[in-house]
Amino acid sequence: MATTLKQTTIQPFDTGRITSPLLSFEQFDLPASNQRILGPPHPEGTVTPLALRPSTVDDAEPDLDTVIETVKYLQAQGDILTKKLAVHGTLLFRGLPIHDANEFSRFAHAFGYKPRMYRLSFIFHEIIGIVVDRPLLAPNVAPANESPKEVLIYNHNESPQVPHAPEYIFFYGHSVAKKGGETPISSSLELFHRAQQEIPEFIEELSKKGILSRVTYKVDKQYAGGSTLKQAFGKEIQDGDDEATKRAKIEAQIARYGRGKYTTWEWTDDGVVLTHKLPAIRTQPGTDLPTLFTGLAAYWKNAQVNGARSNPTQQLFGDGTPIPEEYLARLAKITDEIRVLHKWQRGDVLVYDNIIAQHGRQPWEGEQSDRVIMASLFDGEQVPGAYISEDWAQVVQALDG
Repeated sequence: MATTLKQTTIQPFDTGRITSPLLSFEQFDLPASNQRILGPPHPEGTVTPLALRPSTVDDAEPDLDTVIETVKYLQAQGDILTKKLAVHGTLLFRGLPIHDANEFSRFAHAFGYKPRMYRLSFIFHEIIGIVVDRPLLAPNVAPANESPKEVLIYNHNESPQVPHAPEYIFFYGHSVAKKGGETPISSSLELFHRAQQEIPEFIEELSKKGILSRVTYKVDKQYAGGSTLKQAFGKEIQDGDDEATKRAKIEAQIARYGRGKYTTWEWTDDGVVLTHKLPAIRTQPGTDLPTLFTGLAAYWKNAQVNGARSNPTQQLFGDGTPIPEEYLARLAKITDEIRVLHKWQRGDVLVYDNIIAQHGRQPWEGEQSDRVIMASLFDGEQVPGAYISEDWAQVVQALDG
């Protein structure tokens, strides 16, 4: 199995290749609390996040059209920015002329991640079985998470509790808190590497058994900022549908996971409980490096900090046995040691490669409305690879529907 990442570099721009004036993205340093050098298996000296800001020849403030054309140009030259993501895990763009959801949407779409068609509309990533409320604000843009400001959301990969997860995540800081509200950044590759060294018996058991992820969905929201059963699986439900029709339509959406016997469900009086057998260890396309794609530390840490707040997800070893708390605590300890907290400035855009980088949300002081972070999610050309050959360990794209 591969042991190093192939690092790419941004090549000089050929200004003759496009007609509009081009700018460059220059790298800059952040405070140590906001940026760190990644450990193995990342190449020596690799930082996260890689911080970039636009620079023009005459130091003029760039306009959004020029920024977008530059991103498109770089991506057309062999997916330069995507390859940087595959090494650094997270990119920060600062100083962009982005002021609202629509401008953020235009910037995110400039990366060229391919959509699929549904009912004459493009879908870039559909969260089947969403557990949070994300109303649409602009094309493929929604609030990142509307849980109350006191709630900690610890480091996790996006959608680790369900079979279908995005590959790329964009966050835009529309309004930022004066104190708190940072977004964590950490490497899933480094987390696996450290865990394999420090708790090898846990990694061995996790690789062989996988996890059982039990997710409860109810007709009504289970907590502030959470989703309803209809939001999770009910996009085909129409007014006037009887109960049997509603259930059939929900089950048809569940079947889109494409997991066969590895996704089951049980109806309850006020909703449905899904059980997925999933791999928590996956591999990065292009390197085959193992990545700990999980929210295990987050479920444990959130429970410690947030107390009795409802959690719709329960995760066990794949054979149904509990995961010892000592392992979850150790994962959180390692995560604390390898993460940084991004201190937002208004207009910042963070881009994550969700296969190899984890994010989260720190609580903040002030009003709920002081911090407004928007998100845009995209599927990639490939799904993560399997760490072992068992059927349940294979990651598949969701089915159309």
